[in-house]
Amino acid sequence: MADESVNHPGLIVPVGQVEPVPRRIRAQVGGRTVLDTRRALYVWEWPGYPQYSIPVEDLTEGELTDDGRAGRLGPGPARRHSLRVGSEVREGAAWVWDEGAPDRLLGTARFRWEALDAWYEEDEQVFVHPRSPYTRVDALRSSSSVRVEIDGIVLADAPHAVTLFETGLPTRYYLERVHVDWTRLRPSDTVTSCPYKGTTSGYWSFDADGAVHEDIAWAYDFPTVACAPVAGMVAFYNERVDLYVDGTPLRRPVAMSRAAWDRRHLGRP
Repeated sequence: MADESVNHPGLIVPVGQVEPVPRRIRAQVGGRTVLDTRRALYVWEWPGYPQYSIPVEDLTEGELTDDGRAGRLGPGPARRHSLRVGSEVREGAAWVWDEGAPDRLLGTARFRWEALDAWYEEDEQVFVHPRSPYTRVDALRSSSSVRVEIDGIVLADAPHAVTLFETGLPTRYYLERVHVDWTRLRPSDTVTSCPYKGTTSGYWSFDADGAVHEDIAWAYDFPTVACAPVAGMVAFYNERVDLYVDGTPLRRPVAMSRAAWDRRHLGRP
């Protein structure tokens, strides 16, 4: 039976899926390129997005050393390794696939994203995690009116919007700033990044009658080229506000984090 609280397409890639990466992948530590490959693999440890698995032979600097710790990731067993580059050691930087993992992964290492300083697809830096080849992000102009409320208080009322459709996430409605009631919003220091949209330039919260609604709205002043139509506009979390599109209230979606997905499908704490 379909979950009626979800009104957007779900994620379809199964855990353990392995696919070739048709892009040149490079990564750096301390400004030095430590891997450079055209033979990377996508490996899905959860449906949201993949990780890169890199042929160990394609390390250009440094050395992987076994930490003596065995584990199991989504696709199969692996052993944890640290990466030494000159005098610098990145503890637990990678998992090298062990016997019992899919044959295509043997001889490759799945690096922790944050263990390396910068990642590149071709000549463009990629942030947060690899982009999934099965994720679409479309920013479309819309003549639909959008009103945003919390407890009956109107925070924004726009005659049109840019609707952003991202696979696996609720539709986001980006509004021109002139249609937002800034007297009711408080700026925060929060900054988030997305591999598809870029890095946020602002977050805002709302306080009323003793209730604090943190970080309910955000903006990308300088989004990626693919999401250029949302530049400078403001979106509100559908999950935390009441949204009316052409006067019709939308059901608040229930967003599922990776941790929540693990709890539901893998029984992990």
